[in-house]
Amino acid sequence: MTVRVRVPATSANLGPGFDAFGLALTLYDELTVTPGGSGVTVEVVGPGEGEVALDESHLVVRAIRAGLESLGAAVPGFTLRCENRIPHGRGLGSSSAAIVGGLAAAYGLTGTPLDRDQVVSLAHQLEGHPDNVAASVLGGFTIAWTEGDAGRAVRLEPVEGLTAVAYVPQTRVLTKAARGLLPDVVPHGDAAANAGKSALLVAALTNRPDLLMTATEDRLHQEYREPAMPESLALVQKLRGSGLPAVISGAGPTVLVLGGPGGTSAASAPEPPDGWSRYDLGVDPVGVQVWSGAV
Repeated sequence: MTVRVRVPATSANLGPGFDAFGLALTLYDELTVTPGGSGVTVEVVGPGEGEVALDESHLVVRAIRAGLESLGAAVPGFTLRCENRIPHGRGLGSSSAAIVGGLAAAYGLTGTPLDRDQVVSLAHQLEGHPDNVAASVLGGFTIAWTEGDAGRAVRLEPVEGLTAVAYVPQTRVLTKAARGLLPDVVPHGDAAANAGKSALLVAALTNRPDLLMTATEDRLHQEYREPAMPESLALVQKLRGSGLPAVISGAGPTVLVLGGPGGTSAASAPEPPDGWSRYDLGVDPVGVQVWSGAV
């Protein structure tokens, strides 16, 4: 039985919702896994091609193994083909997509119905934080949190017509490096401001897109990360200065502009700076999907 998996890109934080909010986007990696033999063969097409490992250390392979172990199953050998479209190291959830895609493939290989809550928990253990993986698994707009060591999430229905434009630079920023710039302590006023804007952003994304500009203001993480991505922060400031609700996507350096009915249209966002790519995206409604069938 060959298993096919489609897993969406994601944008985390969305401004004030640091380490909590995620949005699934209509940009996808696709995996094909065919069991057989005693070893692993990996083929990668698209982002990561010629860069990532093609053996048991490949992130998708590790996630498949972890998923099989959690299900009490084993598949000694398989062929994995990764057709990647999500840029690597740009803040669009490429590592979360790899982890979630591998875990979902394990369910497909064993013929087990996909337990999305369990996949969120397992993916959190592998990724270290649940915001991107939650949106990748559940689709739509998600709020993630941890209880002890467990990652949990709920999905909320985004307002109809919510769109996003992603401006993706050629340069990469490692999540670890971006996190390393954050202070251990922030002013109480900044924390209070972000709490209010995070609550407002829930309303904006689910019901009131006219509030997106105000609701995407952040005082906890974006400005602290400017040394790692000065061009991205400059673009955020320029876009916001023209009335567009722009944020750093995840750990960056991608810049995301949100839009919806009754608010600013993301489609009205200007062309990207030289050397940057532009992706006009919608919101993925379902998250990771798995199909299996005869070869």
